[in-house]
Amino acid sequence: MKVDGTIEQKRPYPSPNPRVRLTEILYWSCGYRIKGLLAEPVEPGAYDGMLYLRGGIQNIGMVRPARIAQFASQGLVVFAPYYRGNRGGEGRDEFAGDDRYDATSGIDVLKQFLDTERIHVFAFSRGGIMALWTAILREDITSVVTWSGVSDTILTYLEREDMRRMMKRVIGGTPTNSPELYEKRTAFTRIGDINAPVLIIHGEKDENVGFEHARLLEAALVDQYKKVETWYFKELTHYFPTQINVKVVRGLCEWMKKQGAINV
Repeated sequence: MKVDGTIEQKRPYPSPNPRVRLTEILYWSCGYRIKGLLAEPVEPGAYDGMLYLRGGIQNIGMVRPARIAQFASQGLVVFAPYYRGNRGGEGRDEFAGDDRYDATSGIDVLKQFLDTERIHVFAFSRGGIMALWTAILREDITSVVTWSGVSDTILTYLEREDMRRMMKRVIGGTPTNSPELYEKRTAFTRIGDINAPVLIIHGEKDENVGFEHARLLEAALVDQYKKVETWYFKELTHYFPTQINVKVVRGLCEWMKKQGAINV
């Protein structure tokens, strides 16, 4: 079995931005070959790395080239795993089960394209729970940003009736008849193992991932005396309007810069 993070194959991928080069990566994680998308600034430089953890499951919320190119254009080398079982990758998407190791192995992929040790984790929606586990399982993380992020899979089951069928199938039961399967996905019992500073971004009118996810995560981090900052938006939902989105992306990159001196 290949070592986690070993790159099996690289192939050029069409980029929407002439200043950003995209490459699709096939890499190893827990004995599976997983796919992901790498975005690098064309101009040479000693850039920080960012692991981009997508939301959704399977084709819903799939990595968008334009989105990771947006971050790369801020002066970052970005790697976004598709997670196992997606786009021809082996295994099965487990919604923050063992596929969390596709994220931790992604750190080792990213390191092969960097001249620095500074690596940040950015997550959106379902990626939030993946980011927490990445920060728990890896000590080489400079900062974590979770945007509209899931922090509790039990809460997701309770608040999203439309996702219950999928969660029963993927996770293997419900929080009532199989509580241990949900609890092992929820990171709150291991929050004390997170050493990187965390930025929580959330719209208070979010109906996809309720605002309670942000509040619970903030409280858990504060309770463990962790460094946490929050950007809450009273009138916004799960998806931010374009102009605000652009400003928030720039702002969070500046926040990262303070944590680990990103070249932006």
